[in-house]
Amino acid sequence: MALQQQMVTPLSLKRIAINSAQWRGDKSAEVIHQLATLLKAGLTLSEGLALLAEQHPSKQWQALLQSLAHDLEQGIAFSNALLPWSEVFPPLYQAMIRTGELTGKLDECCFELARQQKAQRQLTDKVKSALRYPIIILAMAIMVVVAMLHFVLPEFAAIYKTFNTPLPALTQGIMTLADFSGEWSWLLVLFGFLLAIANKLLMRRPTWLIVRQKLLLRIPIMGSLMRGQKLTQIFTILALTQSAGITFLQGVESVRETMRCPYWVQLLTQIQHDISNGHPIWLALKNTGEFSPLCLQLVRTGEASGSLDLMLDNLAHHHRDNTMALADNLAALLEPTLLIITGGIIGTLVVAMYLPIFHLGDAMSGMG
Repeated sequence: MALQQQMVTPLSLKRIAINSAQWRGDKSAEVIHQLATLLKAGLTLSEGLALLAEQHPSKQWQALLQSLAHDLEQGIAFSNALLPWSEVFPPLYQAMIRTGELTGKLDECCFELARQQKAQRQLTDKVKSALRYPIIILAMAIMVVVAMLHFVLPEFAAIYKTFNTPLPALTQGIMTLADFSGEWSWLLVLFGFLLAIANKLLMRRPTWLIVRQKLLLRIPIMGSLMRGQKLTQIFTILALTQSAGITFLQGVESVRETMRCPYWVQLLTQIQHDISNGHPIWLALKNTGEFSPLCLQLVRTGEASGSLDLMLDNLAHHHRDNTMALADNLAALLEPTLLIITGGIIGTLVVAMYLPIFHLGDAMSGMG
């Protein structure tokens, strides 16, 4: 488009590889927030997009924003211009911007959308960080145990073989385990490789993903974190769409389109089906089995009083605060347990290695 305006005819074109990391949700929310700020300052939508395109450091985003500005100049509505870019601007963006266009409050809708996306991203990062901590600790403990079994213990075993005395049962058992793991390590590696392949194949099957998510939700603490994150996302988007004047069914559709987990997509589809068949919203939520009595009671009250958007917003804040608090406390809850487990395992190995030294006098007498 810029070349056409300059009356320049390209002799050859080369497609530049797309960096998918540039299309992450935080980038989109940042652009929408900046656009809302420019609209609030009095710029038109086309002027705001053109200014963002000039200032954005990414060539990808520059091209995208220039394309959107060009579509607006052709008379295409902003919400419709976003349709071909669903991987960058999910249906929730399109629905909120369409609402802003209809109500004349595009800047306010963009601000609310950016705020919701930022809060959701912070919660997601918090949950991921909390779940990553115990995995890292356990992985380090396993590496220490493997190193002791395969490098440290064999050195002690070579010394103990020079003694003409039976080894303590604990030491003998640990040495047998080390010999077994060393002899059959290839089988363990093969099993791990096959397990990784099987998991990769199963991850392509929606049925397995649904079963896997159900199992994860039943794990103490971890399940609460994952459920809290999803419920926060659901109620935040529903509160946002309700306050913007979007129907509840359209709001559920917006939530469903933002979900990447087949299990929750299935639940939201069930909710849509039940509401379409005339069920009250609270009953449709109850039929899924994933919403607490508090959620059902507040939604039921909101339906009866006409303040559903307020109740949904209260539920969003309730689940966000609880999930953030649980994520903050997870390290404190798991650290003593992990220390006891890892300390017990490593301590047992150390005792097993040094236990024969306590009988060294008997061993030396036997050698004499």
